[in-house]
Amino acid sequence: MTKPEQNQQLSRFILLLMTAAIAATAANLYYNQPILPLMKVAFNLTDAQLGSIPALTQFGYAFALLFISPLGDSLPRRKLITILSGLLVAASLIAALAPNLTVLLISVFLIGVGANITQQLIPFAASMVSAQNKGATLGTLMMGLTLGILLSRTLSGFVGDHFGWQSVFYMSALLATLFGTLLYVFLPVNKPHANLSYLALIKSSLNLFKQYKQLRMFTFSGAFWFASFNVLWATLAIYVNNEPFNYSAQQAGLFGVIALAGVIGAKLAGNFVSKLGSKNVIAISLSLIAIGFLITGLFGSSLVALIVGIILIDFGVFCAQVSNQVRVFSIDPSAQSRINGIYMLGYYIGGAVGSAAGVKAFDLYKWDGVIGISITFIVISGVFNALAKKA
Repeated sequence: MTKPEQNQQLSRFILLLMTAAIAATAANLYYNQPILPLMKVAFNLTDAQLGSIPALTQFGYAFALLFISPLGDSLPRRKLITILSGLLVAASLIAALAPNLTVLLISVFLIGVGANITQQLIPFAASMVSAQNKGATLGTLMMGLTLGILLSRTLSGFVGDHFGWQSVFYMSALLATLFGTLLYVFLPVNKPHANLSYLALIKSSLNLFKQYKQLRMFTFSGAFWFASFNVLWATLAIYVNNEPFNYSAQQAGLFGVIALAGVIGAKLAGNFVSKLGSKNVIAISLSLIAIGFLITGLFGSSLVALIVGIILIDFGVFCAQVSNQVRVFSIDPSAQSRINGIYMLGYYIGGAVGSAAGVKAFDLYKWDGVIGISITFIVISGVFNALAKKA
């Protein structure tokens, strides 16, 4: 049994604070998407230049997963979170005051780096609870992550439309200041497990991936189901923009509300992991995702069928994600930040591959191609899950 770190307790208040902070922090990765048209006008940008703004934000996040996340095993996490909060505040203010595209791109990259707070809080919470409580704890945290992703675009669009695009970054800085202060005041101080130099720490992260076959199985399984998830969301707006729906961009955006099913999935998965085991919950989740894609493929011209399929897909993906992270955090309690960083890096690489593959599949074979490649990814994910040890 994995024991919580000594002298640390995860009270309900701290768990809720962490959950709210995760929601507020994860939102920074998506705030700029609804206000891109406003920034295009402000800086007189081409479409290619405009696309570099969300891309640099995601690259910053990926950079932090590999080069910042491992520090959670060698530095007190409260100290690291405080530093990242300061970076997030500064980067958001620079973005709001950016005089040109170059400064703006640097600032959004740093915003992505600062958003690594999320990937510090999740392993921190996991280290403070027993193995039996990990599922429920991660389920609660993932609810915050899901809400942050879903509500970020709505909030950003509202603030940007009424107060200007700069106000979105000022809001981000204010929220980062608020939660950075609260986390500094209330988070306990942990004793790091690793006593390694920075370069040794990064190297050890890669070695952990080589060392633990289970980590490779969990990472590949997660990467492929997240790839299928991104195949859907990278092509859905294009699909419903055409016959038989002919929806506008704003109408297409409303499908994101359906993703609230993921919040329910995250919470339920946390409760079922201890009863059924992560491997079984993931197998069930992958089955639900596959059924969701089959429904959208067979009856894709029906709005009701499309909604039902999306609900099943989102529900299954977040169920699987919580279950997978429970077993990821059980691999090596002394290296949770490094293991989580490597796992999440693979997860987001899978998402990027899925987005690119989905757009290409739609271009070549339309919606049938999207469904075909998505189900293929789910089958591959299921194979890796089957090869993993029961947990």
